[in-house]
Amino acid sequence: MVLLAPCGRVPRERGWKAARVFMGKVDDFLQALVGYDKEHIPDQCLTVVKQEYLNNPGFQPHLVRTKSYAAAGLCAWTINIVRYYEVYCEVAPKRQALSQANAELDSATAKLLSVRKKLDDLDGHLQNLTAQFERAAAEKLRCQEEVTRTRTTIELANRLVGGLQCENVRWSEAELELKAQQKTLVGDVLLAAAFVSYAGYFSQHYRRQLLELSWKPFLGQLSPPVPLTEGLDPVLLLADQASVAAWHNQGLPADRLSMENAAILTRSQRCPLLVDPQQQASKWLRNLYGPGLRVLQHRQNGCVDVIEEALVSGEAVLIENVEERVDPVLQPLLTRNTTNRGRSIRLGGKQCEYNSSFRLLLHTKLANPHFPPELQAQTTLINFSVTRVGLEEQLLGQVVTHERPDLERLKLELSVQQNVCQIELKQLEEELLNRLSAAEGSFLRDAALVEQLEHTKSTATVIHSKVAEARETELKIDAARELYRPVAQRAALLYYIIKDLHCINPMYQYSLQSFSAVFHRAINRAPLHEDVTARVHSLTEAVTYSVFQYTSRGLFQRDRLTFLTHAAFQILLMDGSIEAEELDLLLRLPVEGTSGSPVSFLSTQAWGAIRALSVLEAFRGLDHDVEGSAKRWRKLLESECPERQRLPLDWKKKSPMQKLIILRAMRPDRMSYALRNFVEESLGSRYVDPGKVEFEKIFEETSPSTTVFFILSPGVNPLRDVEALGLKLGFSTEQGNLHSVSLGQGQENAAQRAVESAAVRGHWVILQNVHLVEHWLGRLGDLLELTGRDADPQYRVFLSSQPDPSPDQHIIPRAILENSLKLTSEPPTGLNASLHAALNTFSQDTLEECSREQEFRVLLFSLCYFHACVSERRKFGPQGWNRCYPFNTGDLTISTSVLYNHLETHSKVPWEDLCYLVGEIMYGGHITDEWDRRLCRTYLQELFNPKLFEGELFLCPGFPAPPDLDYTGYHSYVDERLPAENPSLYGLHPNAEIEFMTTTSDSLFRTLLELQPRDSGVGEEAAQTSEEKVKGVLEELLEKLPEEYNVTELLVKTDRHGPYVLVCVQECERMNLLITEIQTSLTELLLALKGELSVSPDLEALQMALFYDRVPESWSRLTFPSTKTLAQWFGDVLSQCRELDTWTQDFVLPSVVWLSGLFSPQSFLTAIMQSIARKNKWPLDRTALCVDVTKKTKDDYGHPPREGAYIHGLYMEGARWDISAGVLAEAVLKDLTPAMPVLYVRAVPDDQLELKNTYECPVYRTKLRGPTYIRSFHLKTRHPPAKWVLAGAALLLSV
Repeated sequence: MVLLAPCGRVPRERGWKAARVFMGKVDDFLQALVGYDKEHIPDQCLTVVKQEYLNNPGFQPHLVRTKSYAAAGLCAWTINIVRYYEVYCEVAPKRQALSQANAELDSATAKLLSVRKKLDDLDGHLQNLTAQFERAAAEKLRCQEEVTRTRTTIELANRLVGGLQCENVRWSEAELELKAQQKTLVGDVLLAAAFVSYAGYFSQHYRRQLLELSWKPFLGQLSPPVPLTEGLDPVLLLADQASVAAWHNQGLPADRLSMENAAILTRSQRCPLLVDPQQQASKWLRNLYGPGLRVLQHRQNGCVDVIEEALVSGEAVLIENVEERVDPVLQPLLTRNTTNRGRSIRLGGKQCEYNSSFRLLLHTKLANPHFPPELQAQTTLINFSVTRVGLEEQLLGQVVTHERPDLERLKLELSVQQNVCQIELKQLEEELLNRLSAAEGSFLRDAALVEQLEHTKSTATVIHSKVAEARETELKIDAARELYRPVAQRAALLYYIIKDLHCINPMYQYSLQSFSAVFHRAINRAPLHEDVTARVHSLTEAVTYSVFQYTSRGLFQRDRLTFLTHAAFQILLMDGSIEAEELDLLLRLPVEGTSGSPVSFLSTQAWGAIRALSVLEAFRGLDHDVEGSAKRWRKLLESECPERQRLPLDWKKKSPMQKLIILRAMRPDRMSYALRNFVEESLGSRYVDPGKVEFEKIFEETSPSTTVFFILSPGVNPLRDVEALGLKLGFSTEQGNLHSVSLGQGQENAAQRAVESAAVRGHWVILQNVHLVEHWLGRLGDLLELTGRDADPQYRVFLSSQPDPSPDQHIIPRAILENSLKLTSEPPTGLNASLHAALNTFSQDTLEECSREQEFRVLLFSLCYFHACVSERRKFGPQGWNRCYPFNTGDLTISTSVLYNHLETHSKVPWEDLCYLVGEIMYGGHITDEWDRRLCRTYLQELFNPKLFEGELFLCPGFPAPPDLDYTGYHSYVDERLPAENPSLYGLHPNAEIEFMTTTSDSLFRTLLELQPRDSGVGEEAAQTSEEKVKGVLEELLEKLPEEYNVTELLVKTDRHGPYVLVCVQECERMNLLITEIQTSLTELLLALKGELSVSPDLEALQMALFYDRVPESWSRLTFPSTKTLAQWFGDVLSQCRELDTWTQDFVLPSVVWLSGLFSPQSFLTAIMQSIARKNKWPLDRTALCVDVTKKTKDDYGHPPREGAYIHGLYMEGARWDISAGVLAEAVLKDLTPAMPVLYVRAVPDDQLELKNTYECPVYRTKLRGPTYIRSFHLKTRHPPAKWVLAGAALLLSV
């Protein structure tokens, strides 16, 4: 450009762009190079070329050639042209120029004028051409740029269309959806808002019921109806898939309930209150909010200051372990009571700056809290309790992690990858939409937008391919993981089984954390197998047995069979080995009302159960077979172990569950043994006889955060095992690293100091009798949790407490029980063990300390036998003692001291004094029932009398009083001579044990029925079926319920208002109260079940009673006590009404009065005394009832007696009435409560009442005795009354 510059005018712009334009016409450019006037180079051009190019070291052809051959040629041409010109100008050209210049000077001069003129003309023309050229060049450049822009626009358009083409279908569908949502948006948002506001505390099933069966139908029935999206899912309206994926990455469980809870929590405007017993929500919240989350404990010191800081900075605050009552200082935060236009709030008595980003979250570990209504209104309750499905998935992951860590790691990576992909896709889509909405002008000029679209498309393609690949891989992984699902299913089932054990006893509390520890120990110890199926079976059995062992050692002996049976039933139900209908039949066992049994070996109750079973298909014909093959059935039922025998005829083909049902109907007393056999056959013998686990083995499962909690029993000191193990491991009080604190008044600070010090120094702490410091237990729970976090590894805490007297008196905090290893230690049962324990209270020195050694030894042994008898007799329930009394070794030792003092101070044995002091004061001090006091006196009169020294006294049948022996000799005598355990040792009939076993089995089945899951397990249909069952029972009761009595009209029928009439009227009035209560409560419950009335606690209790076939408490308060089922009790009420209908016809006393059917039998018996006393003009206070037992039944009488009344409906327990002899006689085996004949009751002057050879027999309403006492009847007997007192003989109005 420089050399070819016209007239030597070097262009200023010499860049590539200008050069490209200069070389635009290649032919002209080449021609210019070829025809270049190399002999006439302008100096300006030459100077520029030399200075700027030739002097440049890089301007060499060989260097330029590395970049471009064409450029190297131009470079060489330039260098050669300049060299030529230099040579030409300096040598030859100078000489030639000189001669030519001289020759042509003249001609040149001549032509100069003409040339100048032409030059001027050409110069003007050149300027015109130059201007035209420049305009043409500019136009050309503009056209080239326009072509470039158009080409770019077309390219961008093609790319944009191609990029948006894949979104066309989805966006078109989304457009249609959005247009449709315009119509349903209000209804959808209303439903989602209601879901957030009200559904958080409910279970998954009830949430679905609210949505599908309540809210949606209600909105659809309005006029006009509120439009809703078909199949609306509130979660998808409240949160998108990307948010849900992020929650899962942050540790939220993958089940549906947790997703709903997270959506409610993030969208709720009120303060969330999380019910989180397993603390899964707490862990998720920490990940959700990250380091910015302030975590506090309820009532923690300085928490107000932390909240103030968070208020200012707008951070989130999580307050854990909230109780049912929240600290009042939080009220302004809960109600958002802000001032200064929302910029400040009053907290703790001072004004604080309020940041709208501040978030308060409350958390409680209480499983079933009862928050006050105002707190429920101020917060959004969210139930984060772990679900069965969620727990199963978590446990499955843990099993696979242990067994196939590669699979679980890959599964986790895929899950995280898919979640990340969803989040990334959402972010890219949002960015794209934001750019599209924010773009100005034409999209076709925004290259960045098109590039973003292409990036989104390519990324989406990659993601979709990854997702498709991941799904295929996930299917393979899931198939491999599914092989281990039986282990997770069994473990989840077992957790929910032990979780519900608190229904039996509030002390039985277990946390998911402790269960997980047991679960991991079990899978670590399970035997290895190469075969996956065998390995899964091994893992399942290991988990089952480990959970059984862990749980059983914390249960009382009476509850272990309940737990074991419940676990077996639920396991078999889940495996499909038994039917839910058959299990329900076994637990409920309907009984048909019958007047008697056609076979002698079955009671009326048993026959009624058989009749009820016979209507079912599986048991059809059972009643006929029992009657037709009576000998075979008698042989079975009278065998020693009928549960181990085969059923007669074709019934032996029945399943084990069906055999249990038949056995429960016929021999309910053997059901404890039958259930043990059933469990042994189903799960294995090791579950029935687990054996004792040494404390040292149990200690291996403890940790600084896991305390050992001993549930105490009388006569047992389990802390000795702790002290013995401590000595073995180097911990003792002498060494100063074992601290024992017996809690009581004023010991709280000492206990706290011991715990805090031991946590730092790695010592052991024993806190005894923690139940004595109820007010400090909450603080103790927090202290144990705090010290267990960062304590020395050797640090351990051992707690001991007595069990709760009743569930209502439970005081031990849930946190302490859940995080502890519970152990129960009970003394051996039975008279032999109890007698040895009583003797162990003393020693050989005790036997030798009295001067009257021989008499003292014999009396002491008799006293020990008395103590063992009265203690062990309690197991027979009300037939043993009307009420349960806490007899203990202290009573025995004090009585021994009394015996010693009286023998030392009296020359003869003061029998009466000893009997009075021991029976009325030492042991009698516990006794509150007069009939129990009589029993205690009778025991002492039988055991403390002169025959004791004569060798003629038998302490019980087959066990004579021992001779004078030493301490060891007495123990040996007991082992050698004491008969095997049986009721006769206590003076009771063998039927007492049958009754005790029957009562135990009934209680066991009642507990099992209450433990059955109502909204899970068998399926969602179970809950619906339970509600339908209650509704069916309710409607049946309402249909059968009689009308009330019009007392006013009844009184008009007679002018006589004697005692009998008044009793009848009072019965009618009380029946009216009962009928009204039944009618009202059932009607309200029916409305509540229909959703027309809110369910109150009373209605809920009524519903539960109807479901479990129990008499509701609100009804039983208005009537007499009863131990019958609801169906049997209601049948009695109807029979009672029929009796009253007959009586109120003419108010004539019925020929035989059904005493059991009266609300107040005492009033009727008093009326008998009043009517006869008035007739004979006797003083009422000197009148007594005389009872004669007839030989007739109710149907043998057609009219009432002239004086007194005939009564029926009484049963004898502990004895029987010998009709032929007319006296009390020994009971018949297995006939527990024989019916009494009709009794003739009349009044006589008390001095004419015949008491000789009679037994004052108490009359009770039910077998519970005690508070159901009515009065006593004197019955004839040939045996000493003491026999019937010890046998617990009594009359019952209801069995």
